[in-house]
Amino acid sequence: MDDDKPITEQAMETITSAVEATKDAAVAAVKKVKRAAKKVAKKVTPKKAKKASKKKAKKAAKKSSKKTAKKSVKKAAKKTAKKMTKKAAKKKKKAKR
Repeated sequence: MDDDKPITEQAMETITSAVEATKDAAVAAVKKVKRAAKKVAKKVTPKKAKKASKKKAKKAAKKSSKKTAKKSVKKAAKKTAKKMTKKAAKKKKKAKR
């Protein structure tokens, strides 16, 4: 410390330099945190998007498979009904002969 300057002035300079150093450190820390947050966001966001698209695809597949299953059951029922009527008609013809 300088003996020429009064103690209060020396104290004020010390406090001012400490405040500036703290401010600089805080600004640097905020920048680092922002960069880290951006990196994490870049890594996490695509995964969430992929998961969401996979879920949507699964739901769509389930719906379409249910629809096709219903359609195939209806078609099969119609075919069996037609076959049964044809068989019944053939049996009647044979019975008449």
